Amino acid sequence: MMLYDCRTTADRDRGIAAAVEAVKSGELVVMPTDTVYGIGADAFTPHAITALHQARSVTTQVPPPVLVGSRHTLDGLVYSLPKAARELADAFWPGALTLYVEHSPSLQWDLGDTGGQVAVRMPLHPVALEVLREVGPMAVTTANKVGRLAPNTADEARDQLEYAVRVYLEAGPALDPAPSTIVDVTGDVPRVLRNGAVPFEKLRDVVPEILAAEG
Repeated sequence: MMLYDCRTTADRDRGIAAAVEAVKSGELVVMPTDTVYGIGADAFTPHAITALHQARSVTTQVPPPVLVGSRHTLDGLVYSLPKAARELADAFWPGALTLYVEHSPSLQWDLGDTGGQVAVRMPLHPVALEVLREVGPMAVTTANKVGRLAPNTADEARDQLEYAVRVYLEAGPALDPAPSTIVDVTGDVPRVLRNGAVPFEKLRDVVPEILAAEG
């Protein structure tokens, strides 16, 4: 277990290299995003996904969201990207918008019982993006034990997850711990599933027909 302070150039370079090596080896890393800190694994390594759930003490294995390092990666994950999804990604990525899409049935991954659908996001954080661009899509969820607070720093995550994680990347407190907004684009009309950091009004400016979250 190693913690690297990515606020210094030398430690940042070493930390990102160590994180990339860990992910490619099927191990877990904790890294900053533009919301809270996340625990991540290679999306295409089943035993790493299992380890991610175990690290968080998850009993009901809900498929984790997937983070990507570029907008174009999304095209490779879906069978057919709806026009509204493309417009939302172009407007708000990288950023705190998660798109719930139908993933391509040919993908060689095992995220759990996805029902053919997955949540995808491109985070607005340079450290996360650098790792993601090196390793490809990662399964990433909040870096906390179930029932405990989401961590605002890598150090807080380490207090919870300890030796279950190979590399911790510290970049200081999360600037905006508000959760991402989730939009379902699998149906005929996009619908907000969870209100979050991107306001509904801004979404509607891009896709006027979008439906608000129920309740």
